[in-house]
Amino acid sequence: MSVHLEPLGRFLITVGVIVAVCHLGGLLCQKVRQPPVIGEIAAGLLLGPSLLDAVAPSVRHTLFTADVLDAVAMAAQLGLVVFMFLLGSELRVDHVRGNGRAVGLVVAGSICLPFVAGVGFALLARPAFIASGATTVGYAVFLGLAMSITALPVLARILADHRAETSFVGTLALISAAVGDALAWAALTVILAVTGSGSPGDVLVRAALAVGMGLLTVFVVRPGMRLLLERMSVGGRLVVPTLVVGATVFAAATDMIGLHPVIGAFLFGVAMPRHSAVLSTANAQLSGFAVGVLLPLFFASVAMKTTFEAFGMAGNWLLLVAALVVATGTKFAGATGGALLAGVSRGQAIQLGALMNCRGVTELVIATVGLQQGLINEFGYTVLVLVALATTALTGPLARLRPAKSHHAPELDAHSSLHADR
Repeated sequence: MSVHLEPLGRFLITVGVIVAVCHLGGLLCQKVRQPPVIGEIAAGLLLGPSLLDAVAPSVRHTLFTADVLDAVAMAAQLGLVVFMFLLGSELRVDHVRGNGRAVGLVVAGSICLPFVAGVGFALLARPAFIASGATTVGYAVFLGLAMSITALPVLARILADHRAETSFVGTLALISAAVGDALAWAALTVILAVTGSGSPGDVLVRAALAVGMGLLTVFVVRPGMRLLLERMSVGGRLVVPTLVVGATVFAAATDMIGLHPVIGAFLFGVAMPRHSAVLSTANAQLSGFAVGVLLPLFFASVAMKTTFEAFGMAGNWLLLVAALVVATGTKFAGATGGALLAGVSRGQAIQLGALMNCRGVTELVIATVGLQQGLINEFGYTVLVLVALATTALTGPLARLRPAKSHHAPELDAHSSLHADR
């Protein structure tokens, strides 16, 4: 007797399979002292059409039908919106005071050098990476930004695992990554506003709306949320719904003005007050479901967009290797050089350069934005996914060479309600 699956039943089974496989991959990576996100992303890739078709094509045709994949993609976007809100709400740049020179030099080196090299690489690899209809300037600037990103959450988790988050190098790496993240998302907002479709007048309107939204966030939403959260009790039943509504409304607003929804969710998170017990408790409740269940759906949606068929050509393998060399080498050289100019010892500067190469989910988010906004094609997207996997996997082993703690190093609260394993 054949079993007939209704669309809802197929969706529920698919979600269960994705969550189980991704977390199994995460557990396996933990066994070899790698961040769980590596296994979760790799497991998501195993569920993609390029690999699953070769192993169990009947499974993909039974479960991963077009309607189910559409539903999974929608759920994944919700998870991504919540994740970006959490990331924004836990972004700390207030520790720069007293460390401004060192942080400034490390951030400048770790962003500027890979950005310039990334733009140059983008121009050379243009035929293979650019999406049809994208402008060369928008595509090249975007790829340069993607090459220069550092993932704060997974970096914090790696340092915490090795009890190095309060060491001098750990503190400097976390502060630099936080400042770099803020700059990267601001730059991405500008890129999307300028490269959006429409006439020059439409671009100006989009830019004006983006600026207006930023001012509204700073002068209205931020003080308003501080007052609102001060009047709520820790664990109150309305806190989480309030935050989700705010994040989704902001995400929808940025989507309507031609930016990506994650920009709005991140912006709303940045507007949250720091050192709030109410917010910390709510974030822990949110991250349990969003990071544990919805984010694996995002990894699966990443897998569905990757295409390995193009790697049958030797030239494309060389492009992948070149992208890894450019992204890793320039990031390492820039961060190390900036640290040396700031007076950091050679050994600590080298370790800092290795840590700043961590990319994690942040790279996947930016790559997804580039694909959805028509800046890179599927092959370029696949290369960025593989770069994120490789650079994040390299960070853990290099971080095991923990520097000695400095009694004079500033302390940084690296413990995030995301548990920073992303």
